Amino acid sequence: MNDSTAPGYLTPEGAGPANDKPLEIHISEWICGVTGIDVKRVFPRWTDPQNKIPRAGTTWCAFGITQQPQSLNPADVQVSDDRSEQWTWERVTVICSFYGPEGAALASLFRSGLFVEQNATELKRRSGLSLNDAGTLFNVPEIINNQWVRRYDLTVTLSRKLVRTYNIKSLVATSPTDIPVILSGD
Repeated sequence: MNDSTAPGYLTPEGAGPANDKPLEIHISEWICGVTGIDVKRVFPRWTDPQNKIPRAGTTWCAFGITQQPQSLNPADVQVSDDRSEQWTWERVTVICSFYGPEGAALASLFRSGLFVEQNATELKRRSGLSLNDAGTLFNVPEIINNQWVRRYDLTVTLSRKLVRTYNIKSLVATSPTDIPVILSGD
């Protein structure tokens, strides 16, 4: 059994929040939506197998989720007699690297577009993520295939509310006779 009526560990019900590849898909769609860049030119970093790097002269973006710290004080909310929800807030830090001859322009366009209310609303609607911060744009050229390539990095911090549902029964008494009396002896 996976509820509080039996001893042992409890695991949450349902799929839980998007992580790993589903979270990367949300972030990729967001970058494409805000910049207008073709989806074939936006890649998650650190994948297996690794995506093929576009040829020289192509403008493209690679992104990576680098941190996901969360609040150490989750809220436990009893939502029914049989279920409890654990609410916690998580930050998602994403480094976006824009490569190629128009990398700086694309990075600047992305950073500006982050602060357009309709873009923020769409990100929240599709993924549950909200913009917290967009940092400084850094010029960090990189050697790829023995050739210098323009690269511009931007770190973006997002936040989201995580909700996990557990089968925790509430302690509900229907009448005073249902409440156990504990007698202490002297």
